[in-house]
Amino acid sequence: MDIEQAFGIVIKKYRLERSMSQEKLAFGSDLDRTFISLLERGKRKPTINTLFSISNVLEVKPYKIVKNSKRCRESFAEKIKFKLTAY
Repeated sequence: MDIEQAFGIVIKKYRLERSMSQEKLAFGSDLDRTFISLLERGKRKPTINTLFSISNVLEVKPYKIVKNSKRCRESFAEKIKFKLTAY
């Protein structure tokens, strides 16, 4: 899993925890809904401005999104490693 995919998983998790639609997140962060969808699927690389805009709407500190993205990626790598060593 690359960092873009992990970032997407994390922002989607925060968005859903707040019962927020992609459209509402997009509107609040002055981004297009399709761009939010692409971010959540790991198809776009977020800029620092995007990170701050999204974190503001989600009411999450930007460092938490970055930290949880890193954890998500590491967790995925550990699961893969475990599956490979299990054979």
